[in-house]
Amino acid sequence: MATIKKKIWPEYFDDVASGKKKYELRLNDFKVKEGDTLILEEWDPRTKKYTGRKTEKKVTYVGKFKVDRLFWPEEEIKEKGIQIISLE
Repeated sequence: MATIKKKIWPEYFDDVASGKKKYELRLNDFKVKEGDTLILEEWDPRTKKYTGRKTEKKVTYVGKFKVDRLFWPEEEIKEKGIQIISLE
């Protein structure tokens, strides 16, 4: 199992750390699999510095998709965007 460190912006940090936000939407530019540990370090994009806060989460599911293989026409995605829904 791997340990992966990634930045997270302040507006998302508290919800992830508290467990309220149980998902992460990320660019598929790194390897991650179920069982890995994701360490999210709070990063302030205005100051371009880490705040010192971090949270550690276990990866329970990884879903990957490409834009050309989605269920909706590309024009609709560009117009409306995509939402991610967290379920319990």
